[in-house]
Amino acid sequence: MRTVELFDELAQRIRRLDSDVRLVAIDGCGGAGKTTFAGRPRSLSGASIVATDHFASWDNPTDWWPRMLEEVIDPLAEGRSARYRWYDWDRRTLGDWREVLPQPVVIIEGVSSSRSEWADRLAFAVWVEAPPDLRLKRGLERDGAEARDAWVTWMAAEDSYVARDDPLSRVDIVVDGAPTLDHDAEREFVRID
Repeated sequence: MRTVELFDELAQRIRRLDSDVRLVAIDGCGGAGKTTFAGRPRSLSGASIVATDHFASWDNPTDWWPRMLEEVIDPLAEGRSARYRWYDWDRRTLGDWREVLPQPVVIIEGVSSSRSEWADRLAFAVWVEAPPDLRLKRGLERDGAEARDAWVTWMAAEDSYVARDDPLSRVDIVVDGAPTLDHDAEREFVRID
């Protein structure tokens, strides 16, 4: 079943959670619509966003997590600032340092952001779902047709992560990343029950 819900109501629900720093995961496979979804709740406009793409690479799609746990998740969960070097996809090396302050809401956005290794530190988790063929199409539109082999390898790594970690078993809501239900995409999202 699919229902239309308001981003503002979701944001209010998250802000009511009992925590000084609410880590919110926006998880899903590549091309599902996670980045778009993470940027929509205007009532979370003060939230910091840390992308798993700052840690992953074509060569390491899902097993980069220990560095993110140590440099971002644990410090923020403890109310401390996080400091990390983001991965520069163009240069294929670590880039400049970034600092993330412990805001009331910090969104961890990207593939495997709700992973079991830090699920106990999350206040809320969202899974964005979309069909594989559409995700591949979106990825190639963004990265170019020459990235097809990399995307195929990436999607296989994602499938392995999902089978091994079962993120859908612990997320709070599942969102339709390819909704056909009529809704105002700036104010509303489609929830899958």
